[in-house]
Amino acid sequence: MPSRHELTQDMKNNQEYKSAALDALKGGWPEAVVTAIVYFAVAAVCTAPSALQGIGIGHVLLSPVLSLAAGGSTLILSLLFLAPLQVGYYNAFKRLHQEGDAGLVGNLFSQGFRNWGHIVLGQFLMGVFIFLWSLLLVVPGIVKAYSYAMTPYILVDRPELSANEAISLSSKMMAGRKFDLFRLQLSFVGWMLLCVLTLGTGALFLSPYMMTAQAAFYQDVRADYEIKSARF
Repeated sequence: MPSRHELTQDMKNNQEYKSAALDALKGGWPEAVVTAIVYFAVAAVCTAPSALQGIGIGHVLLSPVLSLAAGGSTLILSLLFLAPLQVGYYNAFKRLHQEGDAGLVGNLFSQGFRNWGHIVLGQFLMGVFIFLWSLLLVVPGIVKAYSYAMTPYILVDRPELSANEAISLSSKMMAGRKFDLFRLQLSFVGWMLLCVLTLGTGALFLSPYMMTAQAAFYQDVRADYEIKSARF
């Protein structure tokens, strides 16, 4: 009977994921920055109604009914447009890392909207599940968010799976790996602080860097799961 070590692969460390990301982005930074700009711009448009309320404009200009409509429109826009675009954003950098496909802007839309209904449902269910777990306490919600973190990739890689099956598969893949992803994200804190000093403009470079490093993490986690389960 094979040992546990023989059934798993050695997971890379944070620096290896980051080095892989920088190698993938080499020569493609302009396209990566443009992709980040497009993604953040769409996100700003989708969340604009609620943002206006948040800075007080809604309280001055909008009646309670219109205020409710503004919140509802943000929810609808975020679900129908921003959610699939987020999936496209994740998978555009995944394709860059795995295949060297530098057509990031095109993949941002094609990867997120090619199977639009399936992706919207998957993102919606994932959000609902995380919200329900968060009702217990904040910590269970955070833990589940990390369990489901690979769902945006799986929705594209495995379109034959139902949305619920994709979420379940992410949980299986992330068993024992949630803290690894947390540590990877935490390793970018210094860069995040620099982004604050640049009034957020640095995020146009940091976001592609983080997304590509996470794509490398996904590839590693998926390969490890394939070895252990002999199926994907």
